[in-house]
Amino acid sequence: MPAFSFEKISPPVHRGPIAPIEQKQRGVIVQILDRLVEARVRRSLKRGKPADVSRDPPASK
Repeated sequence: MPAFSFEKISPPVHRGPIAPIEQKQRGVIVQILDRLVEARVRRSLKRGKPADVSRDPPASK
């Protein structure tokens, strides 16, 4: 005979409408990342290394 047993706990009952989820502003973060990538591309071009920067995925044949 087991010394203990597990008890199933029911999930909480929702008591009203779900609060709307606020959308986070991601534009600022994207702008900062774009600036960092542009600076990196400029540095690599100055050093003579080709920079492969494209937002489009490579086309598959």
